Amino acid sequence: MATLLYRLGRGALRRRRLVVALWLVVLVVAGLAAATLRGPTASNFTMPGTESQRALDLLAEQFPAASGATGTITVKAPADGQLATPQGQAVVRELVQQASTLPGVVGAVDPFQVGAVTPNGRYALVQVQFATGGDEVTDAQRTAYEEVGSAAKAQGWQVAPGGEVLGGEPEIGSTEALGVLVAAIVLIITFGSLVAAGMTMLNALIGVGVGMAGLFALSGAIQLTSTAPILALMLGLAVGIDYSLFITSRHRQNLLDGLSPEEAVGRAVGTAGSAVVFAGATVVIALAGLAVVNIPFLTVMGLAAAGTVTVAVLVAITLQPALLGFAGRRVLPRRLRAVATDGTAATDGTAAIDGTPDTGADVSDRPTATEDQSAFGFRWARMVTRFRVPVILVGLLGLGLLALPTPDMRLALPGAATAAVGSPARVANDLTVEGFGAGFTGRLAVVVAGDTPQATSAAVPQVTALLQRTENVLAVAPPQLSPDGRTALLGVVPKTGPTDEATETLVHDIRDSVGGIRDADVLLTGVTAIGIDVSEKLSDALPVYLLLVVGLSVLLLMLVFRSLLVPVKAALGFLLTVAATFGITVAVFQQGHLADLVGLDTPGPLISFLPILLIGILFGLAMDYEVFLVSRMREDFVHGESARQATISGMGHGARVVTAAALIMISVFGGFVFLEDPVIKSMGFALAIGVAIDAFVVRMTIVPAVMSLLGDRAWWLPRWLNRALPNVDIEGEGLRAQIEDRTPTHV
Repeated sequence: MATLLYRLGRGALRRRRLVVALWLVVLVVAGLAAATLRGPTASNFTMPGTESQRALDLLAEQFPAASGATGTITVKAPADGQLATPQGQAVVRELVQQASTLPGVVGAVDPFQVGAVTPNGRYALVQVQFATGGDEVTDAQRTAYEEVGSAAKAQGWQVAPGGEVLGGEPEIGSTEALGVLVAAIVLIITFGSLVAAGMTMLNALIGVGVGMAGLFALSGAIQLTSTAPILALMLGLAVGIDYSLFITSRHRQNLLDGLSPEEAVGRAVGTAGSAVVFAGATVVIALAGLAVVNIPFLTVMGLAAAGTVTVAVLVAITLQPALLGFAGRRVLPRRLRAVATDGTAATDGTAAIDGTPDTGADVSDRPTATEDQSAFGFRWARMVTRFRVPVILVGLLGLGLLALPTPDMRLALPGAATAAVGSPARVANDLTVEGFGAGFTGRLAVVVAGDTPQATSAAVPQVTALLQRTENVLAVAPPQLSPDGRTALLGVVPKTGPTDEATETLVHDIRDSVGGIRDADVLLTGVTAIGIDVSEKLSDALPVYLLLVVGLSVLLLMLVFRSLLVPVKAALGFLLTVAATFGITVAVFQQGHLADLVGLDTPGPLISFLPILLIGILFGLAMDYEVFLVSRMREDFVHGESARQATISGMGHGARVVTAAALIMISVFGGFVFLEDPVIKSMGFALAIGVAIDAFVVRMTIVPAVMSLLGDRAWWLPRWLNRALPNVDIEGEGLRAQIEDRTPTHV
C-alpha cells in the first residue's frame, strides 16, 4: 500500500494542475446534480417488521383516509367557561372550517362533537387529518397549517397548531461555523503558517463539498432521514481536516529533513497517507456495518456518512499533494524555509515541530533532525511511563465514575416535549399538556382488521372493553370504520406522556391484553408506539453491533501491529471511551445536569439511534489515534530501542499532531451543540466528548502507561499467526526496501 501511495503522491504533485482541475470539475458537476436532483428528506423513522409498522401498512392499504399525517390544533380561550358560550363555540367552529379547507387536508374534527373540550370550558383540541404522510406534506401546506387561527388570535385566543405534521428538516446556520473557525485557528497555531493552515482547510472543504453535493444528488432516489446529511457534514468536516493535517504535517517534516518537495510529498502520502487510508477504512467499515442491524433509516445514515469519509480520504491522498506542490516551501514558517532549502536539518528542536506520527520508519538514510526531548510530548510520556501504575488506576477510576449514569440510559425518538422552547411544536405540546395532560400528546392508535365487516364489528366491543380495563388508560375514543367496514381505528389516550416509562409499559400491556382476540387482527400503532418499537429494536441490536466493532478492531490492529496484546488493549480502551461518553451524555441530556451549559431546554431520553451511531463513529476515530501513536512506538522498538523508550519516542513524535487533530474534531463536533435541534445537539455533544476522552485520557495517557507496563510482551505474536496474517504494509516497510539505497534529492 505504501509504495502505491508513494507513487500516487508524486504523480499528483507532478500533474497538480490536472488534479486540481479534475476535482473542481467533480465539485461543480456534483453541485449541479444536487441542485437538480435533490429530493426531500424524511422526518419519520420506519421499522419494517414491527407491529406498529405493520399497522400503518395495513391502514395505508385498507383505510387510506386514516393513514396520512395528523395534526392537532390546541385552542385556549381567554377565560374559563368561554367555550360554553355561543360566541366561543362560533370562534372554534370557524377555526375548524378553516382547517378543513387547507390544502392537503382531508378534514378537521369539531371538538364539541367528540368531547375534546376541558370541563372548565377553556381548552379544546381540533384533530386535523392530512391526505399524505408527514414527509409528503409540502412546505406550503405546512406553512398554511401553522397560520390557522389568525382571526381567533386577534381576539385574544391562543391557537397552537401541532402534531406529527410539523416534523421538518433541522436547519444548518452559522453557529456550527464557529467550530470550523476554531479548527482553522488550531491549524494556524500547529503549523505556524497561514499557507499550510489555509491549504489544509481548503482541501477539507472541497472534500466536504463534493461529498455533500453527491449525497444530496442521490437523495432524489434514496430516502434520507433529516439527520443523515447533518451527520455526514459533521463527520466529513472533522475527518477531512484531520486527514489533510496528517499528510501536511509529514510533508513539512520531510522538507525539514532535506528532501525535495516532490520526494517529500511522495513519502508523506506513502507513510502518513497509508495510515489515513487505514483510518478512513475503519470508519467506513464501522459505519457501513450499521447495515447488519437491518434498520433501513440507520443503514442510510451510516452509508451517507461513510460516503463523505471516503471522499475525504480520496481528497487527502490526491488533491492535498497537488496543493502542496503549488505551495512549495511556503508550507513552512518563514524562519524554517532556509533550513529546508540548504538541506541542513534543524537543530533547535523545530524539526519535530509537527510532532508528526511517523506511521513507518524513515524510508531512506536521510539526515536526521535533532529532536527536542524537552517538548511537552516527551515530558508527558516520561511522566506517564514513570508513574504508570497510578496513572492507569486513576484513569480507570475516573472513567468508571463518568460511566456510572450509563445503566440509567433511556432511548426514545424525538418528540415535541423536548423540542426547542418557542418552536411551534413545543408551544402546541406545552399548551396541550397544560389543558389536557401529558397523555394527549402521545395518543395511541389500535387497528382492528377482520376478514369481513361482521368479524370486525364483533371484535371492536371486545377490544374496547379490554382497553378500558387496562391500567394507565385515560380514555378510548369511539371507533372509526373504513368504507368497507373491515377495518376499525380506535384512539387510546394514556395518562402519561409519550416518553414516560409507564407509557412504554402500557404499550406492552395493551398488546398482551388484545392478543387473544379471535377472528380479527388487533395491532397497536401511533407515533408513540412506533418510537417505543424503534427504541427496543435498536437496544436489542446494540450488543451485537458492539461485539462486531470490538472484534473488528482487534483483527484490524493485529494486522497493523503484528501483536496480540496491543489490539486487545486498544479494544478495551475503546470500551472505556464508549462507557464514559454514554455516562456523560446521559447525565447532561437525560438527567439535566449542567444542561444550561449546552443550551438544552428540556432533558429527556436520548435519541434512539445515538448509542449505536456513536459506537460506529468513535470506533473509527479511536483507531485513528491508536494507529498514529502506537505505530511510531512499534517502529522505534523494532529498530532497537527499549519498550519504555519506544513508548516515550512514539508519544513525543505524535502528541502534538494528535492533540491538534483531536482539538479540530472536538471543535467541529462541538459547533453543532449550538443548534437548537436537540437531536443534533446531543449528537454533536456526544461525539465531541467521546473524541476528547479517547484522545486525551485513553490514547495519550492510559495507552502509553499500559505499553510501558507490558514492555516487550506488548509486541508478541505467535509465529504461526504472524505467517498467516497478510502484510498490509501500513508502516511502509516495502517502500523502505525499495528506495533505501537512493540518495534524497536536496535543493
